[in-house]
Amino acid sequence: MNSEESIKLSRVGKIPVTVPSGVDVKIEKGMVTVRGPKGNMSREVHPRVQLVRDGDDITVAIEKGDRESRAVQGLTRALLANMVNGVSVGFERKLEIQGVGYKAELKSPTEILFSLGYSHPIMYELPVGVTGEVTKDNKVILRSNNKETLGLAAAKIRSFRPPEPYKGKGIRYEGEHVRRKAGKTAAR
Repeated sequence: MNSEESIKLSRVGKIPVTVPSGVDVKIEKGMVTVRGPKGNMSREVHPRVQLVRDGDDITVAIEKGDRESRAVQGLTRALLANMVNGVSVGFERKLEIQGVGYKAELKSPTEILFSLGYSHPIMYELPVGVTGEVTKDNKVILRSNNKETLGLAAAKIRSFRPPEPYKGKGIRYEGEHVRRKAGKTAAR
């Protein structure tokens, strides 16, 4: 691969992030702060990149075109886009609970009680900034303005009882396909 081809690899980092109305973005001294109707978030900016504001668009610029700088450019652009989207619209993750007797119950705004076939129930306290809801058809809906925290909370809940391949029982993400296996057959 020659140098001209390697420069074209980072495409995500070059796309500007559009700031919607009602969202305020402040860039100062290596920090970016985003405020909106769903809350506010702050994050440090990597020293290899600079955020350049042009009206309602923010572009992530790099000084050197080396491989690591381009990787950090794409990462910074994705993190900034998630922050802007989180404070304006928010994120949502749905989990399905499947299995006879498996259920979830919202005990308080920050605690969910799971009965998943173990000898004991599991009480899970949601992280700060994540809200939960349990529907009648055994779905857990998690909402947050921080995509990273939301994903970690959903992964933790799924780890309590991952879907097993024989009967498909367990906790899965909505729309997740679980590859099924055939069970043992009786001996003749």
